[in-house]
Amino acid sequence: MPAAKLLDSPAPPSRTKRTPPAMSQLELFENNPPSTTGAILDIKGETSNFVDNMRLPVHRWFRYSAGFSAEWVKSVLAERTRAPQRVLDPFVGSGTTCLACDETGVPSIGLEAHPFVIRVARAKLGYSADSARFSQLAEQVILDAQQAPTGTSAIPALMTKCFSEESFRSLDALRLAIEKADDSSAETSLLWLALVATLRPASEAGTAPWQYVLPGRRKTIPQDPFLLFRRTIATFAADMNVVSQRATPLARIEQDDARECRTVPEGWATLVITSPPYANNYDYADATRLEMTFLREVTGWGDLQSAVRRHLVRACSQHVPPGAVDMEAIISEPVLAPIREELARVCGQLSVLRMERGGKKTYNNMIACYFHDMARVWRALRRACADGAEVCFVIGDSAPYGVYVPVADWLGRLAVAAGFKDWTFEKLRDRNHKWKNRKHRVPLCEGRLWVRG
Repeated sequence: MPAAKLLDSPAPPSRTKRTPPAMSQLELFENNPPSTTGAILDIKGETSNFVDNMRLPVHRWFRYSAGFSAEWVKSVLAERTRAPQRVLDPFVGSGTTCLACDETGVPSIGLEAHPFVIRVARAKLGYSADSARFSQLAEQVILDAQQAPTGTSAIPALMTKCFSEESFRSLDALRLAIEKADDSSAETSLLWLALVATLRPASEAGTAPWQYVLPGRRKTIPQDPFLLFRRTIATFAADMNVVSQRATPLARIEQDDARECRTVPEGWATLVITSPPYANNYDYADATRLEMTFLREVTGWGDLQSAVRRHLVRACSQHVPPGAVDMEAIISEPVLAPIREELARVCGQLSVLRMERGGKKTYNNMIACYFHDMARVWRALRRACADGAEVCFVIGDSAPYGVYVPVADWLGRLAVAAGFKDWTFEKLRDRNHKWKNRKHRVPLCEGRLWVRG
């Protein structure tokens, strides 16, 4: 059956009520107790709002704004009753899909290539650990940190912009105490995550959850790191008691590249639910620079290429600086044959425009490499999926420098070329019409790409 076709252009944006500013991670803890083939379809189902997860036990432990709603994942599973159901998320992020599968008793595998984010996901999957032991270990860690001699080592430059020396020394003492207590158990992994979740609320700088650090914006009332850490521990323990009673630990999280899916047995998945990186120049490496610098995993921005970016799908111009790749050679690769003509045209436009713009961002390289990587993802998924499997990608289109990129159409065609049968796209919402600082006025949308195989 041939690939589906999209409408020629995205629907014009509708008026949307402005979302209030996001609360800090701590505030969210405290204030939230536990079709027609080929058309863009407007539907009401919510998919892409991770903020909803900040009201859910365990999910709220680390805000991952690139994720989607856990309740939506559970609704998808509830609609599919065929047995056996086995779910794969090749871009699992902080573990939303796997946690939702555990809560519905469905086996799942989550893949994540980002070395920091996968550690978050694995820690969250430790929700069934002994909450009493976890709380006792936390109190001992706090005591050890408070009694430790004040450090005198040099403070990393980024940390001086984000914390007072007193706050940093307290947090660093907690880090050292947690490292000393680490016995490779789920409880000590959760201590690590609790500290990670404390960093941004404890910072005096503008460090909104899962956003780039904004040292120029200062918070008016710094908070005591030990108090914040103890309150985070209490939230974790309470959530563990709730979720361990209603979920079954079935999920497996693997550090793996979605372009290979090498840890997934052939034909294993009957359902894929995921949200790959959007081709919108969001730098997932820089978004974790505060945490990774604090943990001594990087020393500065320059380390991010080798420590993080080289593992990820190339969806950011930082992945592909000038001279890093041969754009024309990438476009000529056989896996891109179904979209080569249109891709070459778009990348050619971007090659011209980048030389006219101040930043000279390599969006031309980024778009070519993004679709090359995603074509590889589809091939890997075809091997990992059973016959008749369904795949759902939560995706958004793109318009770097105002040049429209029909992401759903191109991904759908690449999926069919990889051996899947057909695809449809359901539009969820309009994008790029609310913010005054947008760089262009090309209407964009977000939605669900459904692929059947």
